[in-house]
Amino acid sequence: MRIPTTPLHEVPAWAVLERRLFDATEEAWRLFSARYTGPDGRILHAGGFEHRDGVDDLYEPFFNWPAFYALGGSDDVLYAAKHHFEGVTAQLTEAGMLTGEYENGYDWFHQGESLLLFYGLCAADPDDERFADRARRFAALYTDPEHGNYDPARNLITAPHNGARGPLPGLGTEWLTYPASLDYMEAYGLPLHGLPGITRWSDLEDPAHARLMGDELQRRAAGDTAVNLAATSLVTNRWLYDNDAASAAWVARYVDGWRERAAAAGGLMPDNVAPDGTVGGLHDGAWYGGHYGWTWPHGLHSVGMSTLIGAINASFVSGAVSGPGRRDDGPLDLVRTMLDTALDHAITAPVTETPFSLRGSWLERLGPHAAEPATLVPYRFGAEGWFDFGPLQLDLPTWLWWWTRDDADRKRLDRVLDGLPGSREVRPFRDKVEAGHEGPWLAFLDGALPEYPERALSMALGQLARRVAVMDAEPVEPGTVHLHFWQRANPVVTEVLGQLVTGTPQTLYNGGLPFAAVAYTDADRHRPGLPPDVAALVSGLDRGADGTGRVELSLVNLSPTRTRRLRVRPSRFGEERLVGVVTRGEDGGVWPGPSTASAGVAGSLATATVPLDAPDLLVELPPSHRADVVLLTAPSDALPRHQPGHQRHPHHEGARP
Repeated sequence: MRIPTTPLHEVPAWAVLERRLFDATEEAWRLFSARYTGPDGRILHAGGFEHRDGVDDLYEPFFNWPAFYALGGSDDVLYAAKHHFEGVTAQLTEAGMLTGEYENGYDWFHQGESLLLFYGLCAADPDDERFADRARRFAALYTDPEHGNYDPARNLITAPHNGARGPLPGLGTEWLTYPASLDYMEAYGLPLHGLPGITRWSDLEDPAHARLMGDELQRRAAGDTAVNLAATSLVTNRWLYDNDAASAAWVARYVDGWRERAAAAGGLMPDNVAPDGTVGGLHDGAWYGGHYGWTWPHGLHSVGMSTLIGAINASFVSGAVSGPGRRDDGPLDLVRTMLDTALDHAITAPVTETPFSLRGSWLERLGPHAAEPATLVPYRFGAEGWFDFGPLQLDLPTWLWWWTRDDADRKRLDRVLDGLPGSREVRPFRDKVEAGHEGPWLAFLDGALPEYPERALSMALGQLARRVAVMDAEPVEPGTVHLHFWQRANPVVTEVLGQLVTGTPQTLYNGGLPFAAVAYTDADRHRPGLPPDVAALVSGLDRGADGTGRVELSLVNLSPTRTRRLRVRPSRFGEERLVGVVTRGEDGGVWPGPSTASAGVAGSLATATVPLDAPDLLVELPPSHRADVVLLTAPSDALPRHQPGHQRHPHHEGARP
């Protein structure tokens, strides 16, 4: 069908800023790549690795480069992202940190971070057999019992540290003893509660107490932990290649195991399972205390993130288990219960006056509002109950609502936003996860902050400039530079682009898959993303109880001379299909007019609703025209999968750009 368009009587500022952000990012990533990586793609880091930690830190600087390509970044940035993945993988293999290109074994809070680049590359170019092969091999580490990471009889992952070498014993050599001199960990308090003679940090000054804490950390580092739920992304990513029933069944069964444990405990997610399958079996019967669990170090931040990732993945594959188009959002109850529990125990206080372990990032996010009373929830639970109060991180309730579009989930999200002063302001900050602007974006979707696109894009351009300034201001010595430097300097900014172009929050940072409400294909270059000169704006998202949805979308072609064609798809992986489109455009106008001294004749605005049954929509944008449509969607009858559409270029397998 032909989509009517409207001539640009004036150019939208948001469209100009959006394309400027694309252009500036192209300049900045090339500078980063040239300055901090070698000819083979590795990071110029000469330091060694003493412990199991560190794999994520070398992949993370590139985590959102494939996402930028999928939005419409150059072919070169996709090549560069692959080039750096290969280089860093070789670098870490030489350092003894990888086996068969996969992490030897570590917790899934960090494994999830390191895999974001990999998941993004698989989604950006699923026709690349090198990454398809890796997806299958990596997932098999968990689905095939022979590797030892998964116990099918008890339906559990067998250790907190797991990976290519199977379940690794304990937590490694780093914490054989846990003395008070580990001052960088003091903010997180005691890793285990209830040990005799150890009730406060200063008790660890006694060498005997430090040895006891270390011994118990090692002894209890066995069996399953809640953060292992992030491993479901590895298996779901493999499923997206072949829709194999075994992978979908593994994800569903593993998440169901945790749902059963939570139900047995009254609904709240426990964080540890002993090797024999009992909750609390290594923690004197306690449902809390597991590694990266409710007690230490991050509580809700880590447990909530991994549980949400696992629940979304289980919902995502549920059609493969119960039938296409029959999505089950029941696994999300795990997340609802923990968020409601945290909110039920909330206090009201300023962040500046609370000893919150993660308060540093919140001071930057809130700015002057950090001194104002806010709703603070407990992130952690220990022997004396709930503690460690801070603002509820917005990515958890935002992604819960975004996935379900459920009214009750939105009310919970609004409750969180209402309790956080300044939550709907566009504040200039950016940390490594590149999230935190969910509040003003949601206000925009609600129609309450129409200026958000311009303000947010201007902010993103400023943060990109800040990253370039960091690169210019801080000389890097490869032998001594901190492993986190490159994360801070990464100049690729995608949070705002993802919100505006695809209608999607920033990817869940500890191992979420790159979902999107809207995806694009350049119809002339046969590759993902927006064509050159085209800007996109998702201004509304809605879904009814029957699963039908609406996505309000504007597309603008800024080129004064070239027609651009693109395909618009109402989901990243084809889980949604088009059942109709509402078009809005001019009818009968004359553009651009007979001369430069004469304006064109405006046509009458016409709106039409056209039923469809199609996976995507072809839009042709003449020079200096826009299209405004509402996509009407429903769950697809076909199983989701990685969507092909990349046209290879010779340099993809050749020299560095």
